[in-house]
Amino acid sequence: MNITVIGAGVVGSAVAYELACRGAHVRLVDARGPGRGATGASAGILAPHIESHAPAFLRLALCSLASYDAFIHRVQTDAHQQVEYQRNGTVQVALDATQAAEIIDAARGLQAAGVEHVLLDAHEARQLEPALSDRAAAALLVPAHGYVSASRLTTALVQAAVNHGAVVSTARVLRIDDGSQGATVITEEEAIHADAIVVATGSWSIEGGRAPQPPAVKPIRGQLVHLRLDEPVASRVVWSADCYLVPWRDGSVLVGATVEDVGFDESTTADGVRCLLNAASDLMPTLRHARFQEARAGLRPKTTDGLPAIGRSSTMPHVFHAVGHYRNGVLLAPLTAALMADLVLDGRERPELALLRPDRFGL
Repeated sequence: MNITVIGAGVVGSAVAYELACRGAHVRLVDARGPGRGATGASAGILAPHIESHAPAFLRLALCSLASYDAFIHRVQTDAHQQVEYQRNGTVQVALDATQAAEIIDAARGLQAAGVEHVLLDAHEARQLEPALSDRAAAALLVPAHGYVSASRLTTALVQAAVNHGAVVSTARVLRIDDGSQGATVITEEEAIHADAIVVATGSWSIEGGRAPQPPAVKPIRGQLVHLRLDEPVASRVVWSADCYLVPWRDGSVLVGATVEDVGFDESTTADGVRCLLNAASDLMPTLRHARFQEARAGLRPKTTDGLPAIGRSSTMPHVFHAVGHYRNGVLLAPLTAALMADLVLDGRERPELALLRPDRFGL
């Protein structure tokens, strides 16, 4: 089966890899190349319980997270590359009494849901993460959480797909023509015929290239700051009300992220960087001495109901959608890839797809 996947962010790359693993002839197309959109500004946090989410999303996120160990092992083996990946927990930190009360309330919710967690007082929090501010009043550890390097994962996914026979093209897609015997992707350079097409273009539509897929998806800018120290500042993901910190083994720290409804503006801004640096320094004062490496911004694709659109197009029989993952593309990539491969190759609709039908947005 010949399948063209449009969009080489982490979701599109995961779908291309899974399809190629199962024997499909895959063409992966992206105008900017793999991982250059929202994925490039992702911190790769794997934490379904880090915020309040609707039960439907939590069900999907937990299902995807449960598959992550095996997913990473398989990708690394097939790509012959290592991907930085840790499942040693996240720590939510309260910097005042109000936030401490919120953490206690969150712990009650985790307790009721049967989720493993540890509620820490101020002393215990600083024992766990010594670089925390003296203002830390309480903390909540969720051991099942973790992170993965989104950029390295995407690179590995693409290489693993290529090792299974996939072809990667850097080209701007102009349109999709659906026909009785398949569909055709029209790029600026060629026409690519396929038995099926998977659209994984994030915030971007095919038509015109710079408009959302109305009314389903809108871009939300997220700015991220990359800092560097000589040693890791923390042993796990740490977050507070105003920022999160993702410490890598080499001493790098990702600080994120803003949430800005500014349309298709991928700029980094002085105000966004300033807010992130101030919040990071409040949480871990030693970060004031970190070296500034770069600031990045990505446009997270947000749907009106907060759930992605995954499944067959309601208007084009040979087209499938995998869009609208917002800030959770990395977390949901394994599940999305499996759902899409089951549907496209085997015609099997897993129960999760009932929550995600593209036709609820007219797609």
